[in-house]
Amino acid sequence: MQRTSKFEDNKYVVTYTVEEENHNSRIDSFLSIHFTSFSRERLKKMIAAKNVEIIGRDHKIKSSTKVKKGEIIQITTHKKDLPNEVFNGVEIEEEELQVIKQTDDYIVINKPPFMAAHPTGKHLFYAATVLIENNFNFKVSTVHRLDRETSGVMILSKNSKFAQRANDLFENRLVKKAYFFIAHEKQKKDFPFLAEEELGFIENFKPELYTHCFDKGSAKGKVSFTKFEKIVSKNAYLLGLAFPKTGRQHQIRAHAAHHGYPLLGDKLYNGDPNVFSRFKDLEETSEDIGLMQIPRHALHAISLKLPEPVNETFVASIPKDLSKWIEENLSLNISELESKLAEIIKREL
Repeated sequence: MQRTSKFEDNKYVVTYTVEEENHNSRIDSFLSIHFTSFSRERLKKMIAAKNVEIIGRDHKIKSSTKVKKGEIIQITTHKKDLPNEVFNGVEIEEEELQVIKQTDDYIVINKPPFMAAHPTGKHLFYAATVLIENNFNFKVSTVHRLDRETSGVMILSKNSKFAQRANDLFENRLVKKAYFFIAHEKQKKDFPFLAEEELGFIENFKPELYTHCFDKGSAKGKVSFTKFEKIVSKNAYLLGLAFPKTGRQHQIRAHAAHHGYPLLGDKLYNGDPNVFSRFKDLEETSEDIGLMQIPRHALHAISLKLPEPVNETFVASIPKDLSKWIEENLSLNISELESKLAEIIKREL
């Protein structure tokens, strides 16, 4: 697939070259292959708004227009046309990313919640790679990922040599990570404890991205380990640290919920995965909003340590949305809390 893309002043322009297998396809069908998160209705609106062009054709394009092999399809997305993040009727403010450290090889940032790691689907502009490249005028690539709702330390590579080295470190589990979380305390366990359930998916389960916990040694999942430490237990909530030893999808959230500590604001692992679907379809109820309390799951990548030759630990302070909730609901001093976190992180990493 031949593809080019470019961000220009609040608009994103991407082109695709029609391959043999798509010759004589309807253009809305062709677009649906490349914009999987967009509904067919939305694609038709893009075509009607003249945001889709077939380079070299000067007549009006309709959804039923057929594309030909070798033609270049250009799609323009304007930032103003993309939906804003909303929770309980209030638009969520986009925050600036903070640079923790920058070298010739990499840049370390404190990623705000709701910022995507790289542009995808409807999240094209509020993405770490896009903002870094636009603000600093150099190219970067991701070497690990954080979920869009998860905030915290994220490393991006400036060159292919460092990217390969960093990928090797992550794949070989040589990078040490610490995550701060807020959870509902539905069980009382002795801390620290190690979650060893294997993680995987169940065919035809909805939502498809739901990660299930299976007994250790099960053939249904992949080996997964997460160490949990308690920081504060108060008012049926628990503030803690998670140290993932493996890097599975939703590992901390799934393990925490399985052991009786579903994360605050977690739409998937709160006991009813249909809550996630209702939020996704913009059909959430007042009960769903009350259950979540905050717009996103309360998970923050607070620290990350790279081994030699970097041999450095990076720390991202507790984000303002979680700090505000802690102060308002638990009446805790954030500075004192961060001091406690720093002690444990230093010991563990």
